[in-house]
Amino acid sequence: MPVKITDGPLELRQRTVGAWKVNAYALVCPRTAQSVLIDPGDQAGLLEEMLAGTHPMAILITHGHPDHVGALSAMRSRLSVPVMAHGGSETEPSPVKADRLIQDGDTFGMGDHRIRFIHTPGHTTDQVCIALDDDHRILVGDTIFEGGPGRTLSSPAFRSTLNTLKRIILSWPDDTICYPGHGDSFQLGPRRRAIQKFLEKDHGGFFGDAEWGQ
Repeated sequence: MPVKITDGPLELRQRTVGAWKVNAYALVCPRTAQSVLIDPGDQAGLLEEMLAGTHPMAILITHGHPDHVGALSAMRSRLSVPVMAHGGSETEPSPVKADRLIQDGDTFGMGDHRIRFIHTPGHTTDQVCIALDDDHRILVGDTIFEGGPGRTLSSPAFRSTLNTLKRIILSWPDDTICYPGHGDSFQLGPRRRAIQKFLEKDHGGFFGDAEWGQ
């Protein structure tokens, strides 16, 4: 059964799927039962089960890495709803063929609620976070994990991550709960000082896997 997290106006459901243990999510409006599916990484049957009793409105993609979109084609066919994703950059466009390209600050209405997209490049150029209006929960994809930022494949990408951390992540309130693409959720406040110290260091031309304490 999917994990149901109801600590907020929208019901949040989570299921870990595939060999890479990706966290796929569903957001559900309690009154209308309208829903969205987020990051259909694998196992389409389990994702359909997670959406049971709801009326899907869209599929939202945090970024286009294969482990997050492995079941996208199957779920697009099964649900017949639009796919929404960021287009990435001119030099590194998103691999996702979206029905609607989203930009930083765009919103999507679902039942009585609105979902807001935050562009957080670094891990990929098309990486977005999905914020729930009037809520302290944010689905962060692979932008940030409890122990460090998402893996980068070049020095420019890592510098973009540093900018995202400074300009966006640290602007969020301490009570923000981050729901990542892999692993457990975590509260931002207790990690704030570690992130600040990470940003104060000279990382030179580094890129790759990083931890806050390095």
